[in-house]
Amino acid sequence: MFAEERQREILSLVIENKSMTVEELTKRLNASESTIRRDLAQLDRMGRLNKVHGGATVIDRGYVLEDQAVAEKSAKNPDEKKRIAVYAAGLIGEKDFVYIDAGTTTDRLIDCLSETRAVFMTNSIAHARKLALKGCHVILPEGELKVISEAIVGPQTAESLKKYHFTIGFFGTNGVTDDTGFTTPEIGEATVKRAALKQCAVRYVLCDSSKFEQISPVTFAGFQDAFIITDRIKDPKYRKYQHITEVANP
Repeated sequence: MFAEERQREILSLVIENKSMTVEELTKRLNASESTIRRDLAQLDRMGRLNKVHGGATVIDRGYVLEDQAVAEKSAKNPDEKKRIAVYAAGLIGEKDFVYIDAGTTTDRLIDCLSETRAVFMTNSIAHARKLALKGCHVILPEGELKVISEAIVGPQTAESLKKYHFTIGFFGTNGVTDDTGFTTPEIGEATVKRAALKQCAVRYVLCDSSKFEQISPVTFAGFQDAFIITDRIKDPKYRKYQHITEVANP
């Protein structure tokens, strides 16, 4: 068995059983103790599991099962969100047709926006108001208003987005992992995010570092379906990915 294949088996066993001892792994994989210890050390360095004395345990992940009110989410990680927003705002050109997803980091993007000649569509009522006050040309999709997120969502919204073709889009997420992708708690919002993302030539997910290794019930995009802009990469396993931009403190 090749090392990569063996390590996949180790990781699968640890995830399935929550923890495994070196002795258990040597028996299951018919490998030497030194080989298993070496594999565990490498998987630990990659951030795929926790190496402990005599074995390994699964990495604890957070689960975000319900959405929070906009005011509550807005108060979290304000400095990190601002750094992400400043960088993202600089990507918008005067000839762009821009989609801006509902969310608190995308809200900061509008605050940082200096290019007002582009055309914007958003499914957020609050975002639309801010853009209009900046003098921007704003389009809203059809659909149902979800009060807690102040977003227009649902199948009607998703269907209406199919006729638009955006040059660039910016999305929020409740969680992201390299295996579950970008996730959100509610199917209606996931449907709209998925539909809008498909209509964007270039896609960015604005994701502060607290969202990594968090999982919500519904995946709206695969991990490599969009570029990620984050404040910093905490987990070393994500440093190998070229589609993540880290916007550290100056």
